[in-house]
Amino acid sequence: MESIPSLSDIKRAHQRISKIILETPVMTSNSIDEMTGCTVFFKCENFQKVGAFKMRGAANMILGFRPEERVNGFATHSSGNHAQAVALAAKLSGTKAYVVMPENSAEVKIKATKEYGAEVILCEANEKSRIKTCNEIIAKTGAIFVPPFDDYRVIAGQATVAKEFIEAEESLEVIMTPVGGGGLAAGTALAAKYLDPNIEVILGEPEKADDTYQSMKAGKIMPVKNPNTIADGLKVTVGKRNFEIIQKEVKEVITVSEAEIITAMRIIWERMKIIVEPSCAVPFAALLKRKDTFAGKNVGIILTGGNVDLGNLPF
Repeated sequence: MESIPSLSDIKRAHQRISKIILETPVMTSNSIDEMTGCTVFFKCENFQKVGAFKMRGAANMILGFRPEERVNGFATHSSGNHAQAVALAAKLSGTKAYVVMPENSAEVKIKATKEYGAEVILCEANEKSRIKTCNEIIAKTGAIFVPPFDDYRVIAGQATVAKEFIEAEESLEVIMTPVGGGGLAAGTALAAKYLDPNIEVILGEPEKADDTYQSMKAGKIMPVKNPNTIADGLKVTVGKRNFEIIQKEVKEVITVSEAEIITAMRIIWERMKIIVEPSCAVPFAALLKRKDTFAGKNVGIILTGGNVDLGNLPF
């Protein structure tokens, strides 16, 4: 796919992946509504296969190839949820996955990626090493590269979260997501634009990895410098294709502190009784920080994932 996904591309993606993903539930909490002064709907992608929305983008790209094109398998580099998504989507499409992971990746994520059937190759913990190792694997195996976010097929797959959300809750006035590489953020912005242009899309981002916030201000991509945040899924710099969509279609990026992320994560655990990872709590932290902005509105928040190291919680 060489151009920005259209509504029909998103619908086609949804149809394509529907046989291997779950349609995740939308949950609410009276106590959270009282606390925030608005009506909050949570789209629970932490209940998705592999425990994260990443399954959708990986599945859309992998299932977009004909069976005879998949014979050499697929390759990617990722420290977490995208790694697991490519591993499982490749397995369910009847082929192999090669996943390059930094040697300091969470043990729980390495183990899960292997359990989904991927061949995991560890590399040094930096972007250069990840890309170099992945390119070597592709040259050796003929595997097809699955980008983590900077790809229109991946963006179309991630857009299916917001498509389901808007179809399930017609009263939404705002949708909030976190932003890292920007696959979900861009996909959400496109789905909202096509299905209900009155919906505002607002992104949450850690202050310590605020490249999208800085990029929006500068009008060009400002790469993240030394991201040091508990929200490990959001440490990457926003992708080129993703930023072009975000710049045009997103209303605002709200940044939050580490303490605000931890507080938001804890509230979701305590009030909703569900497991979410730190990256996932970032948009809710943004809502809590700016209650006045959202007062009285119907706000949708995409809970992006629940893959957390239970032996290493921040509270």
